Amino acid sequence: MRSYEISHIVGFEETNLVGNVYFVNYFRWQGRCREMFLMEHAPDVLDEIQRDLKLFTIKCECEYFAELTAFQRLTIRMTLVDLTQTQIEFAFAYLDVDDRAGTEHLVARGRQRVACMRGNGTRVEPTRVPESLRRALEPYYLDSDVRTLAGRRAD
Repeated sequence: MRSYEISHIVGFEETNLVGNVYFVNYFRWQGRCREMFLMEHAPDVLDEIQRDLKLFTIKCECEYFAELTAFQRLTIRMTLVDLTQTQIEFAFAYLDVDDRAGTEHLVARGRQRVACMRGNGTRVEPTRVPESLRRALEPYYLDSDVRTLAGRRAD
């Protein structure tokens, strides 16, 4: 299975008073991963966003398995779960990376569903996922065998 990934080192500003990562940051990292994918693989979509394309997140979730603290190194992996005419669903795996041991440990798993819309101001209508984005996403599709495993925790 191919996934798009970004690396991240947790900073103090992402932790709460107890010292662990505040839950909302996992959602920020989903957005960051999605944005970096667009920048690297479908930059023309960014131009469309400047005009009238809107990517509305209509559903977002995260399941947590372990806590993270400041200065832990993460890999956030994104794969494509579903691609319809007007919507995209992504899966995210958050992995704690231990460079010394050469290991990764799954600390959270998330999903995000995005609707493509066009319009100005408050008047928007569903629109097709841009063709360039469809082509860019195809290699990252979870195949049916992997989808079965994705529903289970795989440490």
